[in-house]
Amino acid sequence: MSTLENEPGKPAYSAPALTKGLEVLELLAEARNPLTMKEIADGLGRSKSEIFRMLVALQDRAYIDRDPETDAYRLTDRLFKLGLHTPSAQDLMTAAMPELSTIAYECRQSPHLVVINHGLTVVTAAVPGGDDMSFTLRLGYGRVASDSTSGQVMLAFQTPEIAARMMDACDAHAASPIDRVALGTYLSTIRARGYELHDSRDFVGITDICCPVMGADGNAVAAVIIAYVNRHRHENRHAHTLTVLQAACNRMSAKLSNRIRPMQDLEHFW
Repeated sequence: MSTLENEPGKPAYSAPALTKGLEVLELLAEARNPLTMKEIADGLGRSKSEIFRMLVALQDRAYIDRDPETDAYRLTDRLFKLGLHTPSAQDLMTAAMPELSTIAYECRQSPHLVVINHGLTVVTAAVPGGDDMSFTLRLGYGRVASDSTSGQVMLAFQTPEIAARMMDACDAHAASPIDRVALGTYLSTIRARGYELHDSRDFVGITDICCPVMGADGNAVAAVIIAYVNRHRHENRHAHTLTVLQAACNRMSAKLSNRIRPMQDLEHFW
């Protein structure tokens, strides 16, 4: 049986086309804005002819999308959707879906399951609530985690090392550098409460109510947020909704871990 001899430090086997494809995906994931073919080629130190076929193949497989007006490419959510099929993601969805339905039924509001992916929040599941109408964000909707209610709740329940890495990823998408001292102070208040409840920063008449879902390691793996619709001639039941939400998130956490770390045990994190 023959063997392959390689130069020191070189992999035993190589797949140049696959390597180029992964380089394109990684570059687009780190970019603040969509990139043209020339920008991608320059960013990778390759010629446009080297990556042309790769861009076509990735677009055909729906991993990237091209803006017909600017000819710039961006990542789609296909990679993220593939990630939802991993065992850990399936465990989260299995734990969450019955509880989301319970929340929607008891509160008559729409709960959303949110995770953080490369510095952005992503809505992975939602259950419509309400007798005659509901406010539901589309699946895949997201914002820079450090600037969103659900993202801040998840950041508040991380170790300093993990939180710093997550903020680095947020910085790649933020319009300006994150004030980490101010954000850290704000996250400490969220951690002390164990939840977040305030008027929406995006929508008039909406109150954000959000709680973390804790994993086996004591860090938040997700958050559930209710965009509570405040209506004329309807009593606002924020306190009741928060109680239902907290109980549901605790049950989700219990399903994901046999040991749920009390909120006060996280005080040394900041």
